[in-house]
Amino acid sequence: MSEALPTYGELTDEVRELRRQLEALQAENARLRSQLDEAHKVSKRQAAPFRKGPPKLDPKTPGRKSGQQHGKHGHRTPPPDDSIDETIEAHLPEACSGCGSPITETEVVDQFQTEIPRRPIHRKFHVHVGQCQGCGCRVQGRHPLQTSDAIGACASQIGPDAQAAVVILNKEAGLSHGKIVETFDTLFGIPLTRGASAQIVLRAADRLEPAYQEIRNEISEAPRLTVDETGWRVGGQPAWLHAWVSERATCYAIDPLRRADALEAVIGIDWDGVLIHDGWSSYDRFEEAVHQQCLAHVIRRSRELLAGATRGGVHFPRQVIDLLTGAIHLRNEYVAGRVCEEIWSRARDEWEGRLLKIVNARRTVPEYQTLSGHLARHFESWFGFLTDAKLPATNWEAEQAIRPAVVNRKVWGGNRTESGARAQGILSSVLRTCRQQKQSVIHFVSRTLRAFRNRFLARPILLPTR
Repeated sequence: MSEALPTYGELTDEVRELRRQLEALQAENARLRSQLDEAHKVSKRQAAPFRKGPPKLDPKTPGRKSGQQHGKHGHRTPPPDDSIDETIEAHLPEACSGCGSPITETEVVDQFQTEIPRRPIHRKFHVHVGQCQGCGCRVQGRHPLQTSDAIGACASQIGPDAQAAVVILNKEAGLSHGKIVETFDTLFGIPLTRGASAQIVLRAADRLEPAYQEIRNEISEAPRLTVDETGWRVGGQPAWLHAWVSERATCYAIDPLRRADALEAVIGIDWDGVLIHDGWSSYDRFEEAVHQQCLAHVIRRSRELLAGATRGGVHFPRQVIDLLTGAIHLRNEYVAGRVCEEIWSRARDEWEGRLLKIVNARRTVPEYQTLSGHLARHFESWFGFLTDAKLPATNWEAEQAIRPAVVNRKVWGGNRTESGARAQGILSSVLRTCRQQKQSVIHFVSRTLRAFRNRFLARPILLPTR
């Protein structure tokens, strides 16, 4: 006997049930995609070490390696004799603490100690005031250690080295003004307020403005720039911190937009050097420049696609990873002298030919097609380092320059005012460039603060003439 066909009502109920299940599955799919996207965002964030995942099951043993090749010892070398400030005798006790017997001295050995100065230096300047016999104007004396001509209610001030320390603690160490106050009180016994700390930073930015202009001029004339940007906040509003790194200087600028407008204002649209950057399209406006795209960004992107791929979907991301890492490896081998000139002379053409085969294939996975299109659009910008071996294959220099600013952003979130954002750009640029020039940061900032309107001191030059 044949099975009875379902009625219209039964079919309607079944359709309704299937639709309900479909809606539930679509909602679950959307929820899981949202979680996956958030996981990808978290993996890209620069977070503290404890966010890198669970501890390793079999971690390496801490401490030095055994054997002869265990690294350099960290023993502190004794200071030279001419730098000893005080000599203290550590006398023997009158009797042995164990048995009470007398003690006979056998030798005197040296021990050295380097200590921080806990007692602040209080200076008093006798400022001589006079009147010009010619024009009758008031004239005031100035000592090389002074940072200001203020007297009266503002006569008590913080010294130039202490002001430089405030700048370094805030912009390099990332301390908030409240923590700087605690540090000065605890370590040096110098009373300070958060408002005074903030004013010191703003005043230092004004005094270092000429040095910042030196840096901007150096950036505009540099033959090669590595650039990057990161999110910032100014007064609670979104902004972007831009970093531009040359061989001799590093310049920061905070701008409301991520676009390369800030860079264009410094180097001009006709700049024709080598520009190393990530895939942000705004940098493409510099048509006269030679572009080198960052390979590390594409390699990371391909590894993310590979992590979610199955079966035949693993081939394309693996091809991209193998191609780009192989090119970097070839350049490194050439620099090490293990690749002959004949192979090196045709390396770029060979690698661009391999890239052409990859991007010409049609991809059915939308993410793969997007990445393939990105590789094709910037086809001539991937293997410049196979022509010039000194050219970096990534924008790591700019990423390293941005890292301290990212740490500061995590501590105090950005800048509260536009003047604070301006000071952030100036001071960060000067401090970072001092490091590149191997100049003492605290000495340069201190001397610049003292040179302001000081006939005894010329303003220090940050960048020597090319």
